[in-house]
Amino acid sequence: MNETVVLVAMVAVAGGLVLGFLARGLWAAQSIKAAQEKSARIVAEARTQQKELILQAKDEQVRLQRETEEEARAKRADMSNLERRLLQRDEQLDQRTDMLEERNRKLLGKEQELEAKRDELTNARQDQIAALERVGQMSVEEARSSLLEAVREQADHDAVKLARSIERKAREEAEDRARDVVVTAIQRVMVDHTAEMTVSVVPIPSDEMKGRIIGREGRNIRALEQATGIDLIIDDTPESVLISGFDPVRREVARLALTKLIQDGRIHPGRIEEVVNKATAEVDLIMRQAGEAAAYDTGVPGLPPEMIKLLGRLKYRTSYGQNVLKHVMETARLAAVIAGEVGADVQVAKIGGLLHDIGKAVDHEIEGPHAAIGAQIAQRHNMPMKIVNAIAAHHQEVEYACVEAPIVQIADAISASRPGARGESMDAYVKRLEDLQQIADSFPGVEKSFAVQAGREVRILVRPEEIDDLASMRLARDIVRKIEESLTYPGQIKVTVIRETRAVEYAK
Repeated sequence: MNETVVLVAMVAVAGGLVLGFLARGLWAAQSIKAAQEKSARIVAEARTQQKELILQAKDEQVRLQRETEEEARAKRADMSNLERRLLQRDEQLDQRTDMLEERNRKLLGKEQELEAKRDELTNARQDQIAALERVGQMSVEEARSSLLEAVREQADHDAVKLARSIERKAREEAEDRARDVVVTAIQRVMVDHTAEMTVSVVPIPSDEMKGRIIGREGRNIRALEQATGIDLIIDDTPESVLISGFDPVRREVARLALTKLIQDGRIHPGRIEEVVNKATAEVDLIMRQAGEAAAYDTGVPGLPPEMIKLLGRLKYRTSYGQNVLKHVMETARLAAVIAGEVGADVQVAKIGGLLHDIGKAVDHEIEGPHAAIGAQIAQRHNMPMKIVNAIAAHHQEVEYACVEAPIVQIADAISASRPGARGESMDAYVKRLEDLQQIADSFPGVEKSFAVQAGREVRILVRPEEIDDLASMRLARDIVRKIEESLTYPGQIKVTVIRETRAVEYAK
């Protein structure tokens, strides 16, 4: 029984071993097969990648070959262009060489011609010297000595002239410098005198009116100053406004306009322009009435209306601080008395004395001395020739043609030279301000110009259709340059160019 069990166990073991061996063989066969399939797949992938790499290498080779060929073609083209340019340059150099050779040949020919002419001139000069020696019986040394003596005398003469010129120039420069010093001194010491004669005071009902006169952002005061050409001074002075300006006519217009505006109470730029125009017309009427009164008071009836108007303008004209209208009336009376004493024509002397300075009414508008301008005005109105001559000759710019002419000149001198009649510093000041305005008015496109701030500023209104913004800046620079070249003045002068454009329409 035991042997059977052992035998069965052995058979079982043997069977297990056989089954294990068979299973292991089967598994090994399957592993080998899987390995073979994997290796076949790897080989296939490797072959595929090898083909792709070969194709990429061929494509890269073709691309590099194409780029190399294009680069070679470009270099060949560059070389061809360079070779063509070199050939052209060689041709140009050959042409220039030919031209230079031709020019050298011409220069050589001209040099030979000049050399021949030089020899001819030398021979001619020698012949001329020999001829001069034969004619003048003077050797070359003697002629040289004589010539040197003449040159020495001429040099001495020129030296004396040069010395005199330098001396005269130094004297003129010294006079100009002295004149500058005097003008500066006059400007410094005449302040009080100028302020008294160039300032008007306008009373106002209350200090609240000052704010209305100034307006929002200063537009009212700016419009009044631009319309009249004066300076409006609003300070802490109670119940009063100062009007400053060298021109008494403009100052009077501004005073009347401001007075009317204060009384009316409506103060704005449009109203200001309207009132200024009315005040200008009123001042014109006052001047005409003043001319009529002057003619009546001096006993000179029958003057033409235009001359009456010009005579009235002298009411606001001063000469060296002396009122010109009062001066001509005084001159007329003095001339009448003198003419009566010496037996001359009293009426001619009286009319000549009254009209002798009438040219000053328009001398800022017409070029020339006021005596010549006044004579032209009198001649244009068919005045007698004696009166015309008395006006023209009262500064001895023309010859006397009648006895009444020197009488008018004497009366003029008596009226002007009496103590306290004139102050020269004021007239110099006013003349400088008038010159400033004349310089500004001389430029095209300028509508109005006003010298303000005691001559330290010139305000210029231009026509906007003729002057644009850039031209305004150029105009300011040109006026500054002309002022610097033409005038002598202390300190500095500000030039302000104002360009204003207005658009006006009416609703109907």
